[in-house]
Amino acid sequence: MEPHVLDLGDGALTLEFGEEIDLAVSQRVTAAAAAVRKLALPGVTDVVPTWRSLTVHFDPLRLPREHLAAALTALPDAPDDDRTASEWTLPTVFGGKHGPDLAAVAAATGRGPGEIIETMCAIPFRVFLIGFLPGFPYMGELPTWLRLPRLVTPRTAVPAGSVAIAGAQAAVYPWQSPGGWHLLGHTATPLFNPADTARPALLAPGDTVRFVAVNHA
Repeated sequence: MEPHVLDLGDGALTLEFGEEIDLAVSQRVTAAAAAVRKLALPGVTDVVPTWRSLTVHFDPLRLPREHLAAALTALPDAPDDDRTASEWTLPTVFGGKHGPDLAAVAAATGRGPGEIIETMCAIPFRVFLIGFLPGFPYMGELPTWLRLPRLVTPRTAVPAGSVAIAGAQAAVYPWQSPGGWHLLGHTATPLFNPADTARPALLAPGDTVRFVAVNHA
């Protein structure tokens, strides 16, 4: 799909790269995000990568819409080599009170809890985007057999640090919040630090995350 520009109100433009969640599309999005930041256009206030598009917020009094649109359509449409991406390891306690849905997920998939844990720890998860909550990473992708719909009745309070799955994706809740994903484990690694003004969210689109199973101690 050729990238095309869409208006998002009078203060943002969205550059779309595809119609599906896909690794190659994600690489194009993160490459474009890096390129826009490198341009340092006056008037750009935020750059927001998503699964398949990039939204650029701007001040129309400082940056004419036509100038920004021209800059976006002129971006090189090349895969991202992720030179600025980070690789993270998240120690995780799986099952029991830390992962109350592990047994149910194992039963629903016809696999043992141990195989679920091994699979989660074997996948180098790509961070597609940060959203829903500050620091909340949407990561993928899970194998087809491990893809389950969200819970019919969401929990009113999911503990911070919960490692969860839904559909083709995995995530870690950085804050206590309502949520309908399947909870498999818990990590003590903080994912958001508001005191860090340079990078409050630990993870960023394009990063790689690996879970490592540890015991509670």
